[in-house]
Amino acid sequence: MVLVAQARPSERAEFIRKTYQHLAGAVGAFIVVEFLFFQIGIAQEIAQFVLGSLFVYMALLGGFMLLGYMASGLAAKAGDINTQYMGLGLYVVGEAIMFAPLLYIAAAYSGGGVQVIQSAALVTLFLFGGLTAVVFTTGKDFSFLGGALKIFGMVALGLRVCSFIFGLSLGIFFSFAMVSFAAAAILYQTSQVMQRYPTDYYVAASLSLFSSVMLLFWYVLRIFMSRR
Repeated sequence: MVLVAQARPSERAEFIRKTYQHLAGAVGAFIVVEFLFFQIGIAQEIAQFVLGSLFVYMALLGGFMLLGYMASGLAAKAGDINTQYMGLGLYVVGEAIMFAPLLYIAAAYSGGGVQVIQSAALVTLFLFGGLTAVVFTTGKDFSFLGGALKIFGMVALGLRVCSFIFGLSLGIFFSFAMVSFAAAAILYQTSQVMQRYPTDYYVAASLSLFSSVMLLFWYVLRIFMSRR
């Protein structure tokens, strides 16, 4: 098992190409699934079902966290490429379900409609590209962010749970803080991909990056929605 950092330049380049090809594929699959959800009417049903009950939303959030854990575990099994793809596929569908209520509200009720979603997507792409360029051009190891990300992640999760239970509004400043958290996660995950992943873990690497990109998109979209 050869780590990317120890691999030959040609092997490293091939790993990077496959990783970002799979990341682009995951994003494309997410868009297709969401499009089908909206065309069939599933997005509206999910939104009404989830937003109508705090218990349902919390159960969905817990289920999504469990699904993310299971998907990451499946994708980490480099010995079976089919199992890796299964993990990535499960995570893409899980993200599509989680995003359905937010995208439905953004499209149906925000002043800019679909334009809000498109603007948030462009900003997310721009930020992800810039952060990725930082890691690639500097060669810096951002592993030191790991501990801080775990602590902040637990605090953020606790705040979200409290906001649902007590009906508190976290406000736009929380969304900006979470955008910063997602940006740090992208730096960390990209660094991990380049430094510590084996060359045959490109599917797991793409899942890791995909999760950070979607977290960034979630809160960028919430910021755009709050401006309407």
